[in-house]
Amino acid sequence: MFDILMYLFENYIHNESEVFVEQNELTKELLRAGFNQEEIYKALDWLEQLADLQHSDEHPYLNAKPERSIRVFAEQECEMLDIECRSFLMFVERVGVIDSSTREMVIDRVFALEKPAICLDDLKWVILMVLFNVPGKEQAYAQMEDLIFDEPNGVLH
Repeated sequence: MFDILMYLFENYIHNESEVFVEQNELTKELLRAGFNQEEIYKALDWLEQLADLQHSDEHPYLNAKPERSIRVFAEQECEMLDIECRSFLMFVERVGVIDSSTREMVIDRVFALEKPAICLDDLKWVILMVLFNVPGKEQAYAQMEDLIFDEPNGVLH
């Protein structure tokens, strides 16, 4: 499913192509590209659920804006997100790329990927996808893009 999300993101969103493609046409294109139909439906559902999270009363933590809070990860979250991923998530929150609501959306979407664990590169892409879908986060999206594409090579002193 993650490969399909990446394909969609790179071919439609990141390249600023037409984003509003009819679902049937999109499904046909993804089938022609060699993706499995069941996985296509899961990926489209993942995107739909991401859009729904923005307007959901089901997740009250998404609307909470605690000024001073500490995020304690549950055991299941620690299994899914290794220390590198958790540290990066806290880093992007601390520097203002994401806020607590966006962080929770990212964690929700990571778990929806149905993977046993996620690597840092995949986490970065999930953050980027979430930021793209949250209105008013254009600057944060640009900052996250910089973190993904402008990574320095070599050792920083």
